[in-house]
Amino acid sequence: MRLRIGSRGSQLALWQANSIAAQLRERGHEVEIEIIRTTGDKITAVALAKVGAKGMFTKEIEEALEARQIDLAVHSLKDLPTDLSSQFEVAAVPVREDPRDAFCSIKYSSIEELPPGARVGTSSLRREAQLKALSPSLVVYPLRGNVDTRLRKLQAEEYDAVILASAGLRRLGRTDVIRQLISIEAMCPAPGQGALGVETRAGDQTVGEAIAFLDDLAARVETNCERALLKKLGGGCQVPIGANAQWKDGQLHLEAVVASPDGSVRLRESVDGNDPVRVGETAAERLLERGGAAILDQVYGKDIVIPQQP
Repeated sequence: MRLRIGSRGSQLALWQANSIAAQLRERGHEVEIEIIRTTGDKITAVALAKVGAKGMFTKEIEEALEARQIDLAVHSLKDLPTDLSSQFEVAAVPVREDPRDAFCSIKYSSIEELPPGARVGTSSLRREAQLKALSPSLVVYPLRGNVDTRLRKLQAEEYDAVILASAGLRRLGRTDVIRQLISIEAMCPAPGQGALGVETRAGDQTVGEAIAFLDDLAARVETNCERALLKKLGGGCQVPIGANAQWKDGQLHLEAVVASPDGSVRLRESVDGNDPVRVGETAAERLLERGGAAILDQVYGKDIVIPQQP
């Protein structure tokens, strides 16, 4: 079967698309990769948190999917909006990479070693908020560009440290730059971080059957839980929300965080259970009630309705 994969053109996106293509070719499929430039790739001079467009890394790819120019799309799952159009579905979530954030620096071996006033680069409001909660004296600067660009800026000493997803560094064979894997307790990852989402047209049985083998149960359950929390909080990929679910022996343990952008407030909830959506929504409801609604209102600039208890 001939399959066309849609992907962004960054080195990491192409690694991800090629890894899926290789597995499909092993199954006897003929695979092509179509590079599609997204809104997020075009707007590079502004911090992602200030752009605020949902689907900024996926919209043009979905348009190609709808127009049947491609048969499937490979995304970083954390870039895929939770309110997916009914035309599309996440048909597979492959085995997940380590979801933790990585501390990268030339001079310092950990966040704890950074002196007051140290310059840290990240374009993520989630990372910025949690960094400031850990160490209010740090100065956080926007950092855009692909992994190589960000590492070049670190090498040029524009920053004392940068924070990146460890999954991307592992996939690109750049674990040499990781000085510290930041614990989930210190910095809760983005919902879906480390996971890929393979998106297809809803009800496309032929493509669905061809890629079904890629779906990993643990990755699917964990990310469903994290995305249920994000959806209940009304969040996109650029909000100060962290979530990490771990699934073991049929049980889920979810750690979730909402932090104010300046790091002055960090709310954390832990929930256990076996229904991924219920666990995620329960954590979200508790966070909203404890002050998360006020924090997110500040970020979104609109009212959030706190769900009523049954």
